[in-house]
Amino acid sequence: MSINKLLIAMALGLALTACSKQEQAADAAASANEAAADAQVAADQAAAAGAQTADAAQAAADTAATAADTAASAAADAGAATTDDAADTAAETAETAKDTAQDAADTAEKAASEADQK
Repeated sequence: MSINKLLIAMALGLALTACSKQEQAADAAASANEAAADAQVAADQAAAAGAQTADAAQAAADTAATAADTAASAAADAGAATTDDAADTAAETAETAKDTAQDAADTAEKAASEADQK
């Protein structure tokens, strides 16, 4: 009886770990998507200002959008992962993509700000 309880507890622990990795990856994907949207708004503002920095802002927005897609894909991979290592890797990929999207959004916003100052 105690071995069965131990096995059930281990299975529940693994399931909870997998869920937390999936949630972490999904949160990262949502943040990356938000950053991509912010970057596109900044690129549109730079373009509306007719600035030479509009191309740089649009390139940054495109990078952010690609990173958001990568994060979303990684979140799906984390949900489908059959091992804890695979879930960890997918969650880390989503986090890295989120960071890339946020950096690109910052670049786009900086370009838009420079456009406004000109």
